[in-house]
Order: sequence, then structure tokens, then C-alpha cells
Amino acid sequence: MSDSSFLFMAGTNTVEEQRARWERKRSRTAKELLETEHKYLGQLDLVVTFFVTILKAKGTLKPAVLETIFGPLESIYSASHVLSLHLERGNLGPGLENFCQNLELYGHYAENLEQANKTLKEQLRKNKSFRRFKKLQETRPQFQGRKLEDLLPLPLQRLHQYKHFLRDLLENTSPDSAEYQKLAKAVKSISEVSQWVQDIIHKRENSLQLLRVQKLLKGQKTQVLTPGRWYIREGWLLVVPSKGEELKRRMFFLFSDIFIATKPCHPLHLLNSNKLACQAVYPLHQCVVDKVFGHTQSQGGLLSLSFQHKTLLLMSSDQEDINDWYQSLTAAVR
Repeated sequence: MSDSSFLFMAGTNTVEEQRARWERKRSRTAKELLETEHKYLGQLDLVVTFFVTILKAKGTLKPAVLETIFGPLESIYSASHVLSLHLERGNLGPGLENFCQNLELYGHYAENLEQANKTLKEQLRKNKSFRRFKKLQETRPQFQGRKLEDLLPLPLQRLHQYKHFLRDLLENTSPDSAEYQKLAKAVKSISEVSQWVQDIIHKRENSLQLLRVQKLLKGQKTQVLTPGRWYIREGWLLVVPSKGEELKRRMFFLFSDIFIATKPCHPLHLLNSNKLACQAVYPLHQCVVDKVFGHTQSQGGLLSLSFQHKTLLLMSSDQEDINDWYQSLTAAVR
């Protein structure tokens, strides 16, 4: 046998071995996707069977309230049921292609979830018959100690899992195979909806941070809750006075457009003992940030913040803290 023939056979074996490895990984991932889909369906079924269906029949909640709490959960359940049937038959590509047509349901579910939680709490407080019904259903053995509140976020958790499963399947599918393009399209669709959901969650978390800071501040003079504003960070820093006075410890809040300096209210104040008094609000579009010292592995550092009519010198004895503030501030003023 010639050397070239031997090399050709060795190359063929290597390609075949790679394809075999892909197929083994792909089969494992497809199996795990099906097993976890069955588990997910079982959990959704608890909500659909023991809550949505019975509540519709009993009329315990008004239709609009029922719709607000559960959103498109029944449609999500139906889409997953169809997907599981495809997966059981080994129709991975067509099953995912069909499933991706229903992915928007997950985005709408995420948009509704905050209001769903609010409405659920409200109904538990006001509606005695619903409160009793919920408690009774949750004691069923099928629930295994889980509450309705534990089950409602499941679709968003599952969406995150889909993204990883589909990426693994795509990575272990030959680009020459008939299913590759369908999988690639499914990965793209899942990624887009997943990003949509992440944006919704991020905006919700930001709103909660803005509200928290607003409540920390004494009075309503400083408006933190402003559309388009993003919370970045907060922390204690020492203000170095322009004259030979003592260093002043102040709490600072950094947002995407402003920098707020505050100090604690008097601890004996009847209403505001646990609040902060706003001392100044600095607009970031006029700010220039410089690191005066703290470039080396020294103890702490000093930052200079130059605004139109004011320069702030801020100090920390913590090297890592001052570096984090410097990075956050320079990123915010860009």
C-alpha cells in the first residue's frame, strides 16, 4: 500500500471518528432534552390541571384576573406537549422548527410576570375562597411541597435551558446534514427571545433599584425615578475638602446620567433616622474623571471629578474599591 493511500485511509478514519463522537454527544443531548421536557411538562401540568382548568370551571376568579395571573401558560403548555411528541419520534428538526413559531409566548409571559405576581398577592389578601383553594391544591401529593409561586417562573427557567440544549445540538451536528439549517435557525430564534426576556428582567431589576434609592432619600425633592435612567452602583467614599477641614464620609449613588452625594440623617430624628439627605446632584455629561493616585498597588486612592462649577476629590483606603469606582465613573461619562 502506498503512503498516499495510507494517509487517505487515516484521514477518512479521523473524519469518521469525529462524526461518531458528534453523533454520540448529539444523541445524549437529544435524550436529555426529551427527559427534561417531560419533567417540565409535568410541572406545567400541575398549574394547568389543578389551577387554571378548575378555577375556570368554578369561577373563583374573574376571567380577567385569571388571565393576568397565568398569562399564556396554557398555550406554552400546548406548545411543549407538541414538541415532546416530536422528540419522542426522533423528529428533532421539524419539532424545533414548529416549536420556534410559538417562542413569542415566552416573551409575552415574561412581560406579564411582574403584574401576575402582584395580582396573585392581591387576590390572596382579598379573596378568601381563592386563598383556601390555593392552600388546598398545594397540599396535594403531586405538588411535593411546592407552591404556585415556585411554579410560575418555570417557563423562563426552561427558556434558558432550551438555549443551551440547542447550542449543544448544533455544535454536534454535521453542517452537511439536513437538520443543521433547521437547528441553526432554532438557535437564532431562541437566542433572540432569550435576549428579549433578559432585557425585560434587567429593566424590572433597574426599576426596583431606582425605587429603593428613592425611598432611602429624605423627602421628594430629588427625583430618582426618571424614565431612561439606569442604576450603576453605590457606596461610601471620603470627600476631601478644599480647605484644611476633616475628611467627610458620604454615601454616593451613581446612575447613567447623574451622581448623587448624600449624608445620613440624624439618628434621633423621628421620621428620617434611617434615611439619607441629598446634598448634591451632579450631571455626568459635564464630568471629567481623573485618578490622582492609586495607580500602583498602594493603599487606596484618590479620584478627581470635575464638573462645570465644582471639583470633587473622593478618597478610599481600599485600592480595589477606588479602582471599581474609577472604572464605573469613566464608563458612565463616556
